[in-house]
Amino acid sequence: MAESKTKWYSLRVISGKERKIKERIDLEIDRSGWRSFLPSVIVPTEKVYKIRNGKKVISEKNILPGYILVEADKSKLSGEVISTIVNIPNVIHFLGNNHPLPMQEKEAFRLLGKMDETQESGEKLIEPFLVGESVKIIDGPFNEFIGDIQEVNEERKKLKVIVKIFGRGTEVELNFMQVDKHQ
Repeated sequence: MAESKTKWYSLRVISGKERKIKERIDLEIDRSGWRSFLPSVIVPTEKVYKIRNGKKVISEKNILPGYILVEADKSKLSGEVISTIVNIPNVIHFLGNNHPLPMQEKEAFRLLGKMDETQESGEKLIEPFLVGESVKIIDGPFNEFIGDIQEVNEERKKLKVIVKIFGRGTEVELNFMQVDKHQ
């Protein structure tokens, strides 16, 4: 099996500025004609969602705040390239400073795999529902009822909730969009 010429490197950056910095680095790579040996720059994120007022609100959550992953050919990752990238505003340094240390392949694949999983499977609930938690039903025939979660099915996005009707507990199956966390 031929060894890949490129490796993944961690670039330490100011947290919260990852996307902006990635854009600046991509611009610099294209402007300088380095794309052949710096094929990709990635902000590792995963898709997550919250349920707000019965609506699914999707966003991207940073898996590694304060880091950007840079794929590069080590033989071409020279002083000029390193200093150009490190001198971009809000970039702190490569892991290994002027002699960037490549990430272990399995670690890089684990992060990239985690990103791919959320792209394929849709998204993850950022504030998961928990068994025993109280929820307010906001849709359907039991609208306005408060119940306790008895079972959570993440794959089907369904909950089994016990609702008190005329003093008796009744099991109701609801989807995530039909309930709100009860305060």
